[in-house]
Amino acid sequence: MIDLFIVLAYFVLIFVLALRGTSQEGEETIASYFLSSRQLRWPSIALSTIATNINGYQFLGMMGSAYLYGLAQASLEINAIQGILLAAFIFVPIYLSEKITTITEFINRRLGRRIGLFYSLANIVLFSTITIGAALFWGAYAIELVFSEYLGFLSAHRIHRIAALVVTLGIFSASYTYLGGLRAVVRTDILQFFILLLGGIIIVIVMLNALGGWSQLYAKTPDLMHLHLPAEHPVLPWTHMFGLFFLNINYWCANQTIMQRSLAAKNLQHAQIGLLVGGVAKYAMAIVIIIPGIALVGILAENGLADPDMAFPYIVQHFLPSGLRGIILCALMASLMSTVDSTFNSLATLWSVDIYKMYIRKDANDSQVIAAGKKSIVVALISGVTMGIILLILKFDHPENAFTHTLNELRYYVNCGIVVLICTAIIMVSPHRKGTLFAFLMTVPMQIGLKHFFPEMNYFVRAGFVIIIALFVAIFFSRKNGFSSTHMLIRSSSKVVSGFAIGLLASLIIVHIIFS
Repeated sequence: MIDLFIVLAYFVLIFVLALRGTSQEGEETIASYFLSSRQLRWPSIALSTIATNINGYQFLGMMGSAYLYGLAQASLEINAIQGILLAAFIFVPIYLSEKITTITEFINRRLGRRIGLFYSLANIVLFSTITIGAALFWGAYAIELVFSEYLGFLSAHRIHRIAALVVTLGIFSASYTYLGGLRAVVRTDILQFFILLLGGIIIVIVMLNALGGWSQLYAKTPDLMHLHLPAEHPVLPWTHMFGLFFLNINYWCANQTIMQRSLAAKNLQHAQIGLLVGGVAKYAMAIVIIIPGIALVGILAENGLADPDMAFPYIVQHFLPSGLRGIILCALMASLMSTVDSTFNSLATLWSVDIYKMYIRKDANDSQVIAAGKKSIVVALISGVTMGIILLILKFDHPENAFTHTLNELRYYVNCGIVVLICTAIIMVSPHRKGTLFAFLMTVPMQIGLKHFFPEMNYFVRAGFVIIIALFVAIFFSRKNGFSSTHMLIRSSSKVVSGFAIGLLASLIIVHIIFS
């Protein structure tokens, strides 16, 4: 019962912290509500960005995948540094110089309003369904597993209990985002980052101690301690890094949810340092998410789990004493809510600024734009909860799969086209608008076609081929106007920041060599 009280106290603390001072902050403006008045400093950018990035699917889905595939799953975490570096030195300097509120505004200027509309709608659909739905599903799934003995009053059927929790978590996260905007999101994300990091460290220490130490990872699970798996591996071959590189551009450079903190930065230096510190934090996240899953394999030996996504709940139930269990569940809730609240806020920004202000009510004042954004949060709550329940049903139909890869593949049907748009907008002097739109639209049928004719092709590799082909098409149409100058694309705020970036890139190369 003490664990349940700890989690409930945590929810109260988050809600109070989110709304602290809200009523005294005066009339909200677009900049204050959606971008925290563009005054974020690098610690807030770093911690809030990574807290948003780490969600329930990492703790459950990626730990479950690590249970199956080992250290190779860490590739999805540490290779994010590639996207972070591109964001810090190519994309963010351009975004800040143009003082945009949404990525769509940049797309509008470079590729035209029609393509900008496609970009906004694609992201709004993705955020309001799979992104929010997946986060709510993972959180509810974990709570039910750990606290099932206390939740019988909800329903006698497990799937109904999880569905009820999906609704409850969605309403809670949406409510304080609705009331507080980005300021509330960042304020809670900072606390939630430290909670999820603390929870992760506790799990690593407990699991390594149960296994017998770090050396036992190599003694008992040597096959799982390789970052690079053979090219014929069905899920995580080393060749997946080809597609992952481009998909990281989408996530770290063109994702409104992630970029919103950098867009709200006080200046370029704070944005760049914040992102680079976030890159360092990705190493820590890789350790706390991946290592426990591998250690569990060594501990269980022959008595493995039928459902790999049970790895995290199994660890919580069987290796943690009362009290610590509640802290770990708070860490999971932190990862869930930091993702959901950020997605609600970014979705509200896209809808109110890009759609409502641009097409529905052009003369709307700041209060009306914010009101439209708040209404979109309510709609997104309904669609996100609905998708969460759909994903719940899919998971129960196929419990033997590592569900994280199923969700990734669904996202990439949309994300591939977004990569084509943002890369064309950056690298071409004057992109051909109709040609770029055609390239964007062709990515979905290409995905479907490649999956049909080459079903054995890894989905990361397939995404890489789709992006390369579509990007080539967009560049072909735009070739007469030439490419952007390289020295104009890359900007650093100082030599110290440049040195930091070089060191971070070197560390990534060294890690790949050591753990290959």
